[in-house]
Amino acid sequence: MTQAGNRVHQVFPLPCNAATPSGWAMTRAPYAADPAASRGREFVQASGGARGPRSAFQRDRDRILHSIAFRRLAGKAQVFVAPDGDHFRVRLTHSLEVAQIGRVLARSLSLDEDLAEALCLAHDMGHPPFGHSGEDALSASLAKRGGFDHNEHCLRTVMRLDSPYCDVPGLNLSWEVLEGLAKHNGPVASPGWALAELGAGFPLDLDRWPSLEAQVAALADDIAYDNHDIDDGIRSGFLAVDDLLTLDFVADQWRAVEKSFPNAGREAQLRELVRSQIGMMVNDVIETTRDNLAGIGSVEEVRGAGCALAGFSPAVAAQERALKGFLYERLYHHPEQMRTAQLAKMVVARLYAAFDQDPSLMSESWNRRLPTIEPERSRHIADFIAGMTDRYALSHYRRIFGENPEGLSNV
Repeated sequence: MTQAGNRVHQVFPLPCNAATPSGWAMTRAPYAADPAASRGREFVQASGGARGPRSAFQRDRDRILHSIAFRRLAGKAQVFVAPDGDHFRVRLTHSLEVAQIGRVLARSLSLDEDLAEALCLAHDMGHPPFGHSGEDALSASLAKRGGFDHNEHCLRTVMRLDSPYCDVPGLNLSWEVLEGLAKHNGPVASPGWALAELGAGFPLDLDRWPSLEAQVAALADDIAYDNHDIDDGIRSGFLAVDDLLTLDFVADQWRAVEKSFPNAGREAQLRELVRSQIGMMVNDVIETTRDNLAGIGSVEEVRGAGCALAGFSPAVAAQERALKGFLYERLYHHPEQMRTAQLAKMVVARLYAAFDQDPSLMSESWNRRLPTIEPERSRHIADFIAGMTDRYALSHYRRIFGENPEGLSNV
């Protein structure tokens, strides 16, 4: 155990690079995170008996999977708000797809797959209802109280809000998972209030780069939504295949699909295009990252490298930026999507104002725990809203205002 402030941090006495507790041998590269060398958890928990032979990172993944916040992702928007169609992605299905890609990358690079998977599964758990539109509305509502950031709220959720244990707050995840969630996109030079508060009690070395597992989790997220949003965009009718083929590298993939499967239906060819794009990006990350890791001999060297070591090659990075630009122009900023975003912001802003004026409109347990001083009071209200699914937010809106915001779901 190690001391930090008034907390006692739990560490994990597992042998390095031995057979994992689940019984299968793992060949872990020297630059991979090792659960046996974890910096531990924020709080020591009373042992309730072994629940299967698992490493620290396997336990983290399972805690995430069993959490309420993870289940709520099934009702939170990915691209489309409260979609009526069964085939459109939501935050939960997106997170599962990110985890699949993340495991492939981690296994190919001899990283810890369980840590990578845990990070992929948890990375969107801080999103409020209606995705980035809801985030913008909450940030505006909290403008005088420090704002709102979905990534920092992810840490707040797993460290404080989603609390299934009798003896400690939060999910009490290991340091490596929290570090990866805090800075999977790189060092955080100016943390917001939420991350600063959490980091004061359990420092996450915000000025350094995270583990390779965190870096590949971020890339898996990019690969998943770049390509799966194409699938949803075409399915919705907001994207046209001919417009997509104005991107030369996508057109090359499309021609290869048509040549390989000339008799397949158009829908099958489109799905093959998405798979082909994902495969190309994954292979590029593996090859580029292996080259970048030459001479790297430990996870501490990864953190001290001064730059990301996992990434795309320059050519594919340029293609990925072009694809993102296309999606922003043609899908995310589509006039219909922008109209829906304004409605979503209005719903969240009015809910916040209503709860601020009359906290009894919140659920009884949340109202009972409402702080009396600021900024804690305002942030508590935002926590309540951020935990809502799209449909739960809409049901509160109808109950409070007696009307339904027509057209909020556009697919």
